[in-house]
Amino acid sequence: MKPFCFAKNEIIDSKTAQIHPMDIGLIRGYGIFDFFRTSNYIPMFLSDYLDRFIRSAEKTHLKLKFTKSELKDIILELVQKNDLRDGGIRMLLTGGVSENHFSPAEGELFIFCEELLFPGKEKYENGVKLLSAEHVRMIADIKTTNYAYPVWLSPSWKDAGAEDVIYHFNGVVSESSRSNIFMVKNGEISTPNNHILHGITRKRVLELAPECKIRSISFEELLDADELFITSTTKKILPITTIDDQKIGDGKVGEITKKLIADFVEMEKNHTY
Repeated sequence: MKPFCFAKNEIIDSKTAQIHPMDIGLIRGYGIFDFFRTSNYIPMFLSDYLDRFIRSAEKTHLKLKFTKSELKDIILELVQKNDLRDGGIRMLLTGGVSENHFSPAEGELFIFCEELLFPGKEKYENGVKLLSAEHVRMIADIKTTNYAYPVWLSPSWKDAGAEDVIYHFNGVVSESSRSNIFMVKNGEISTPNNHILHGITRKRVLELAPECKIRSISFEELLDADELFITSTTKKILPITTIDDQKIGDGKVGEITKKLIADFVEMEKNHTY
C-alpha cells in the first residue's frame, strides 16, 4: 500500500485510515469496490471505472457523496502524491453503521494506491489452467466486496495448479471469480451474456472484436473450444489452455488470442483519460 490514501473526506497517511468495527461492510460484508490501474501515471479507462462505481453505489442503495468529477480529481491527486507511475487504485464504499446493524446506511469512501504485479510472461506465452466450480455469483453485475466463496475456494485451485476458477451453473458458463471469459471456435469469438460483471477490459475487447457473439455458452462448448482467454484489470488478456484436466484445443495459445493481446497493447498506448 502506498503512503497516501483518501479516507472519508480527505487525503491522509494510509496507515491511519480507520473503519468503524460495526460498519456493515465489516459485519455483513456489504459494500462496493472497484479497482483499476495506472500506466505511465495515466489511470487507464478511468471514466468507465468511475461510471461503474457510481452505478454500483446506486444499485446497492449506498450514498456516494462525491461527483464523478470530484472523484477524478481526488484520484489524480493521489497518483501524483504517491508517484504512482504503474500501479493499482482501489476504491471502496462501505455499507455504513446502521441502527439495526443490517440495512444500508451512510457509508464511508476510501481510495488506496497499491503495487500491482501482472502474471509472469510464461503464463501469457503458455496459457494457464482454470478449475471448474458449480456456482453463480449473486448480483453479479455489481462489484460488491463479498468474495467469501472464491476466497474460501482459492486454496483448492492453488493446490490443483490452477490460476483461478470458471463458474458454471445448470450447465451454463458465467465468469471466473475476478475475470470475464471468452472462447473461440472455428474462428468465431463468443462471451457469456448472463450472471456476469460487465468488465471494463471485457468492454475493450468487444471494441477490438466487434464481431464477438454475446450469448449463452454451455460448459460443454467451453471444453470444446479452440481457444479460451480471460480478461480483467489485473490480467489484461490471459490465455487459458486447460480446464480441470482437459486440454483446450491443441493446448497452445491460439492465434486469435495472440492478436487480441497485441491489439490491446496498442490500444493502451493510445489511451488518454
